[in-house]
Amino acid sequence: MTPLTPSNSNPLTPSLTRRPPCTVLRHENRVVGSYVHRPQLPGMLAPRPYLHPVRTLGGVTVTGLRPTEDPAHLGVSMAIPEVAGYDFRGGQGRLDDQGRLDHMGSQRHLSWLLRDPDGFVEELSWAVGGRQLLLERRTVAVRSLGTACWALDFTSALTNVTGRELAIGGAGHTGGFFWRVPRRPEPAQVFSAEGEGAAAVHGRPADWLALATDEWTLVFAGATGDTRADPWCVRTGEHAGVGSSLASDRPLPLAPADTVTRRIVTAITDCRLSRPTAARLAAQLSDRGAAV
Repeated sequence: MTPLTPSNSNPLTPSLTRRPPCTVLRHENRVVGSYVHRPQLPGMLAPRPYLHPVRTLGGVTVTGLRPTEDPAHLGVSMAIPEVAGYDFRGGQGRLDDQGRLDHMGSQRHLSWLLRDPDGFVEELSWAVGGRQLLLERRTVAVRSLGTACWALDFTSALTNVTGRELAIGGAGHTGGFFWRVPRRPEPAQVFSAEGEGAAAVHGRPADWLALATDEWTLVFAGATGDTRADPWCVRTGEHAGVGSSLASDRPLPLAPADTVTRRIVTAITDCRLSRPTAARLAAQLSDRGAAV
């Protein structure tokens, strides 16, 4: 990857006529994803960068964007409903007495540290009303897994820059990495090494889990011990998607200048994988490379 000069210009004003700037990701010269780093979104959606479309090597799109039932779902993104009492997930905004969104945050691209066709490193500001709460260093990379499969390697490192302790998440709140998949006539099959079906995997930690259809399979793996300890958030049917929850049971405290880091690696293939095949693939995605 090639170092770039940091760019600190403001996000573009929402527009219906211009496409937001994006970074194209490639796997061996084949376009497999687009990263919108300066989105044109209304404030109630907690504007943030996102990946969409993400595609299989065969060209099938495996991300969904702003579905009617939940327009705050933005492809692949970091979406946290509560950071120090502010909403960085969107979709549930309330107005103050001046008609403004009084508690909605946004993630703003600050600079590229590295940027290449197969990935990038960027810095982002998580802020509310000009007050910065978190500084994020985000790393996204394309990994080759052979001729029929590739992986999206996504790392988020969030640093508390407020000078005081803050809390991420709250009672009953899930949030963190989330991947929205497209709407389908038939729900995707979901399974992990521990079981099959949303009830068997939702709200529980697991080294990996998979969503499988006749057209594609996504295998999500926690690539660090801390990430594997977080429970998965799994939705099937009309609201299908997979997330990794930073703070599902209780708020996660973050001391001043401390950093919380999570890494999810997702294998993307053009066919339906069996559980043994998905398990073997998941073993390649983890930092420990252990057999499952």
